[in-house]
Amino acid sequence: MDIVEEMRQMKDYEEFSSRYRYRSELVQLCKRLGIDHSGNKADLLDNIKAYYDGIVVKPDKKKIAKATDSIQELSPDVPLLKCGFKFSNRFRQYFSQLSGVANFKFNADMVAAWRKVKSTGDMSYTLADMLEVYYRKSDYTRYDNSECKWNKFVKDFCADCRNAPFDNKLKVASILWGIVRESTMPKVYSYQLVEDNMALIDRYRR
Repeated sequence: MDIVEEMRQMKDYEEFSSRYRYRSELVQLCKRLGIDHSGNKADLLDNIKAYYDGIVVKPDKKKIAKATDSIQELSPDVPLLKCGFKFSNRFRQYFSQLSGVANFKFNADMVAAWRKVKSTGDMSYTLADMLEVYYRKSDYTRYDNSECKWNKFVKDFCADCRNAPFDNKLKVASILWGIVRESTMPKVYSYQLVEDNMALIDRYRR
């Protein structure tokens, strides 16, 4: 069923969100609804929830700064989009100096923040703001762990020695994942799924 039609048949956001959605699906849905399709998966779901509530979050028309506007000298109040920010050794060393952390490492929330800055063209977001994310003192955005659920599901399936008889483990895992994804069950692997759906996957056993 078409995802827009499927959405309109659901009575509320709670019913819609009970099923697992890939970020790419949510992007296409938001585009077709004419609402903002930028940001991470949590941002997209927030926009869809607002749509259910009668609020249309329009796409942000801000443009990202051109490279010709780039500021070479780094300081805490410099916007990320003005200094050619990258997860590079240059910026790792700079944040190491600011924080006093010798072996500074960017964390997942900083990656999520940078994605949001780029997707929204946020010219007000500075290096100091990014450091606040490192210290977990900012609620600007959070890394969306739900995007990794499929990866963990297939990893756990393959790690279960009881699944050794299956020749094509990825194929079997994808069948079981499809069942879980379209249900209200927790989006995690369990051997009970294998037992309950043996009729569908038995032909893949040696």
